[in-house]
Amino acid sequence: MSDAGPERSLAALRGHSYDKGRGLLAQVLWVAVSTLIFTQVWCPNRLRVSILRLFGASIGTGVLIRHRVSVQWPWKLTVGDDSWIGTGAELYNIEPITLGANVCVSQRAYLCTGSHDRHSPTFAYDNGPIVVEDGAWVCTRATILRGVTIGAHSVVGATALVSVDVPPYALVRPPPSVVTPR
Repeated sequence: MSDAGPERSLAALRGHSYDKGRGLLAQVLWVAVSTLIFTQVWCPNRLRVSILRLFGASIGTGVLIRHRVSVQWPWKLTVGDDSWIGTGAELYNIEPITLGANVCVSQRAYLCTGSHDRHSPTFAYDNGPIVVEDGAWVCTRATILRGVTIGAHSVVGATALVSVDVPPYALVRPPPSVVTPR
């Protein structure tokens, strides 16, 4: 076995090793409602918020959720007052995602609570919750990985990849482009 891990047998992993939080009927209903109504541009914000609450999400007041937002399991989502989730953001919350008050998750940001153990021959899940504390801003196309807490009033810059906790009031910069002459 190298540092990259053992050879993998993906046949051994069938998606049953994490708690989806609801039964199959609730999962199927959510996928149908999400696809046909929740993500659509014509669906008003107040209906999106109501749909999430109906499916078990805890959503504060004054929350804005734009179209094409993807939520894996709404019953594993908490959003504080006056927070925004931008167009095309993806909340892959097979574990809980908690967004505090006055949080902005910008367009096409990706919050991913799931991963796999690279040392596992069966590619076992290695999941963890994500917390974005009050007043933080996750900019466009930023990626937050499992088990991370973004501290209060921090800014995660556009396209940044975050795999460790971010302290309050921090700025996470993405890698800069380097222009080289021909």
